[in-house]
Amino acid sequence: MLNLSQRLIVGCVLLAALLAGMVRIAHGAPLTSGQTGLVYGIVVVFLLVELGMILLVLQPVRLLARDARKIAQGDLEHRVTWVSRDDFGVIASELNRIAVRLRDLRDTEAGRRQMEFQLSDAVLQSIFEPVIVTDSKGHVLKVNQAAAEVLGEAAKDRMALTTTPGGDKILSAIRDAVAMQKAVAAEGDAAMLPMRIGKQARSYRLRTTPMRDSEGRLLGTVTTLEDVTTLQDTDRFKTQFISVASRKLRGPLLQLRRGLYALMQGYGGPLTSLQSDLVSEAGGQSEKLNDLMADLIEVAELDTGKREMNLERLRPYALLNEVRDRYCDEAAEKQIRLEVSAFADLSVVQADHRAARSILDNLLSNALRYTPAGGEIVLAAEEIKDFVQFSVRDTGRGIEAERLSTIFDRFNAFSDAGTGMGLALVRRLVESLGGQIAVESRLGHGTTFRFTLPVAVLDSVHHPVEVG
Repeated sequence: MLNLSQRLIVGCVLLAALLAGMVRIAHGAPLTSGQTGLVYGIVVVFLLVELGMILLVLQPVRLLARDARKIAQGDLEHRVTWVSRDDFGVIASELNRIAVRLRDLRDTEAGRRQMEFQLSDAVLQSIFEPVIVTDSKGHVLKVNQAAAEVLGEAAKDRMALTTTPGGDKILSAIRDAVAMQKAVAAEGDAAMLPMRIGKQARSYRLRTTPMRDSEGRLLGTVTTLEDVTTLQDTDRFKTQFISVASRKLRGPLLQLRRGLYALMQGYGGPLTSLQSDLVSEAGGQSEKLNDLMADLIEVAELDTGKREMNLERLRPYALLNEVRDRYCDEAAEKQIRLEVSAFADLSVVQADHRAARSILDNLLSNALRYTPAGGEIVLAAEEIKDFVQFSVRDTGRGIEAERLSTIFDRFNAFSDAGTGMGLALVRRLVESLGGQIAVESRLGHGTTFRFTLPVAVLDSVHHPVEVG
């Protein structure tokens, strides 16, 4: 079989012979009948040879294209068969080499991914706490051995998780985190889930962390179930102890305050200047101790469920004006501007008046404590969907970033000048009323506390004509 170069040479020779005959005719040289037949024969042969050459060239191209298409479609075991060593043979050999290298690369990548999968699965199974992995829509993809022991049969059938006691709460908490697309790890955010494992009742705290790709797109979530049964029992005992101790101490403290008051009023006789200062300082410290015990008792009542909320319809504008009136004298003494920024016709909220007053008092007293002379505090409220959002904004020194994550914990460092319980009490009161609280602050630029209270449901009032 002629290779491509030989085919082109034969074609050129035939074309040269045809051109020579045509030149002779053009110069008028007479052709005999035999010569004329020879010329016509050469033309016909040339055309047939060229047609054959075209077919011979196109056919290998079609075959190579078909083989290349199979390899491109992923059939890396396919090989191009070509016996000659012409240019087409070189192309076929290179295609085969490419297929082999692609196959080796694919096998190596698959092996690496398999190794990574086995390693990640081993790490997941080795985690002591129950772990649940979900996709970006909140569907369960994988659970580790610890989670399988907690979930029981539901771990074998992902759909059964929705019918497992507590399983719907797990999925609900996970999907809430997926919807928010943020980590749920703080004590106030993590969902608490009581579950019964066999004959034992356990409590778990759900902590959800979103997984993202390099471009920030949500891939899914990893949720851990932290067993906090022992911690809850300890915390419950601690709360009961603090509650009882605080109540027992209030009697002696009351007697101490009465004695200090009597001395300050001169009932025990005249006091020297130094004695008066000491009694006054002791009286102030006894007031702080009384406030601390009051906060401890209220937090304990909230934790144990003994604090009953007397819900009523309250106007946000009136609440803000009440707290401003209570602290306007103190603000004036410290040369701090105290303003209210809210519309009088805001929707009424459903809340306990004493709790709402305690929330605003704590936030405003903190703002006054940390705002220097010449500063400003703004009490504001605005309606957001089914809630009214209250805010207390000051121009004080601000809060360090590392303190913000623990600012609502008991005895936090931010409240070291007060009882240390104020913000913990505020958070529990807000959550008990069905709202949420948050803080924004930057050192040197002031602090803003925001909390929400639900809007009161309108009572349907029927006109006498409708009733009758």
